[in-house]
Amino acid sequence: MIEEKLASLNISLPVPPKPAGSYIPVIRTGNLVFVSGQIPMRDGKVEFQGKVPTDVSIDTAQQAAKLCIINILAQLRAELGTLDKISRIVRVSGFVNSASDFTEQPKIINAASDLLFEIFGDKGKHSRIAVGVASLPLNSTVEIDAIAEVS
Repeated sequence: MIEEKLASLNISLPVPPKPAGSYIPVIRTGNLVFVSGQIPMRDGKVEFQGKVPTDVSIDTAQQAAKLCIINILAQLRAELGTLDKISRIVRVSGFVNSASDFTEQPKIINAASDLLFEIFGDKGKHSRIAVGVASLPLNSTVEIDAIAEVS
């Protein structure tokens, strides 16, 4: 069970963050579930803010990426009732608030990808993009969205 795996990794899923704009956090069509971009929110506050690497180190940005994944999983659990319905993580899109000359966005989003693999095993392997952007909502360091297939 995925919940047991999360517990073994010392991960507890929060109440999913509320949308920060005019959108819904999760939408299901057929056997695909799309999760809107999640930022590194914890307890209603953005925990990681600023540009990489000028304001935030790569290591810290990797922690932000992991928190985005935890929030994605919280959204999925709220929608599905259980994460055990996930048959595959299909796609992850990672956006990194980057200094103009920073080119190591994949290192940051790797932390998110690696966490999904650690939780879901082969079902967590996915296609992906990792891009740098000039800014993100609420000055977040990272924003990640995802598509999951469910059974």
